Amino acid sequence: MPSFKIDLSTAVVFVATAPTPKLVSKQTGERAVDRETGAGLSTVGLLISDEGEGNLYQVTVPETGLPENLMPGMPVSVIGLKARDWENTFNGQTRHGISFRAVALTAGA
Repeated sequence: MPSFKIDLSTAVVFVATAPTPKLVSKQTGERAVDRETGAGLSTVGLLISDEGEGNLYQVTVPETGLPENLMPGMPVSVIGLKARDWENTFNGQTRHGISFRAVALTAGA
């Protein structure tokens, strides 16, 4: 599926929740990895505020793109943020949504 670049040039971004490992399966604990680099993937909650509106997004980032000691409340810059729509069917129920992925986060805005 195609992905779309998101322009954050006028936005202010803060860490809302610390990174947690993204899992392929909660039952086995298998961690998701980047298909190209093999780096483990993590999910970070980001509060993105732009034009008077703030929203919380769960963003997937490779562990190699996360700065040390990333904590809630820290301002960050987001490198290479993209959105992609998804859809899957499990047990006869179809779910869909939008996933967000970034190349890296850097501390400070």
